Amino acid sequence: MPSSSAAASSAPQISATRPEPSLGLAYLGRTVFEGVQLEEVWSEIVTRLGNGAPDAGAMLDLSTLLQMRGEREKGLELQAAALSVCRCYRTVHGAGGGLRVLAFMAAGDLMTNTPIDFLLEGSDVELTIWYVDHAVPAPSEVPDHDIAFLAIGQTDDGSAALGALACNFNAWPRPVVNGRPKLIAALSRDGVADAFADSPLIIAPATRRVSREALQKIAAAESELSALHSDLRFPIIARPIGSHAGNGLEKLAGPAELATYLEIHAEQEFFVSAFFDYSGDDGLFRKLRVVFVNGHPYIAHMAISQRWMVHYLNADMGEVANRLEEASMMASFEQGFALRHREAFEALYRSLGLDYFGIDCAETLDGRLIVFEADVAMIVHAMDSEVLHPYKKPAMAKLFEGFIAGLRTHLPVPPAAA
Repeated sequence: MPSSSAAASSAPQISATRPEPSLGLAYLGRTVFEGVQLEEVWSEIVTRLGNGAPDAGAMLDLSTLLQMRGEREKGLELQAAALSVCRCYRTVHGAGGGLRVLAFMAAGDLMTNTPIDFLLEGSDVELTIWYVDHAVPAPSEVPDHDIAFLAIGQTDDGSAALGALACNFNAWPRPVVNGRPKLIAALSRDGVADAFADSPLIIAPATRRVSREALQKIAAAESELSALHSDLRFPIIARPIGSHAGNGLEKLAGPAELATYLEIHAEQEFFVSAFFDYSGDDGLFRKLRVVFVNGHPYIAHMAISQRWMVHYLNADMGEVANRLEEASMMASFEQGFALRHREAFEALYRSLGLDYFGIDCAETLDGRLIVFEADVAMIVHAMDSEVLHPYKKPAMAKLFEGFIAGLRTHLPVPPAAA
């Protein structure tokens, strides 16, 4: 594998720009999640903010802490203030001296961009983040780096972050991982469902983006669900456009429940999906998060719940039996789940065409793969308690090592010595 210094010397040099230091998402996330030295870290950041000149790095770090504590709006306000001072930030992992990665990101909350800082835990990577505003900077404006990464995720609420990128990443003087904004933008819930609508290997429940007015007509029996999509019928799953983590997500059995739902939720657009019962023989629902690096699948977690709406934080993972099952899934993933769905995984990689992405998926009783969502910005981390989840650290270390190795495969091969 070529070294970062060899790769840099074989490529044209880029002039340096001074980035502001940042503690980074992974460090701050672990500080909040584990509660270790949180008060000291908070105090140090606040002290930096009170030292006179604007400290953009401190503002950005505090905005991350606020968001992780649930204060999203305050965090985004402080983030905007930081980006008005500087759009370039650097986090050094380990001792540094490893790959120099430049990530293009967009302003927004923790679901906006690929959580690349989490993926670099345990490495010696120097990560520089450039927050894009309408356009990618010229290569001469950014700090030197070995490889770039387009980390901006698809958003369903109308963000133009990807659409505004009029950059030919093929002409960038360094390799750009995921440098295909149109393919990332295609990862909408309805886009993914349509992409695999006729797949013999993958079940992607029919999904449509629907206006409030159209749903009101269905609730009033003035229109049929089938007019939206031939595979849509009650029960359906509805969620407001732009929602995540189950916010506003409900299963609706018929027009009356839809009418009540619209009375509660005032949004003007919704995603409506066919409900698919993916429960097992025991009645439990199991959902996996799988990450793909250059087409190779890695398991990030498996959530198990008595409820159909499964998210890891609200699943029944406090149950010892469920944690033992997750541990078994992680240990046997490559020889079990990934092998069973090898053809489906290959079809996903070929169709989506991205170097890095994740899916939330499940398995039917007859062994088919269900894909609920595909995204480049799914949260992947190693912050779960080692006491409760001792099996997770080795699995996540394997994923993170695979991510670094995957980045290295994009580096140019230096010419052989004469």
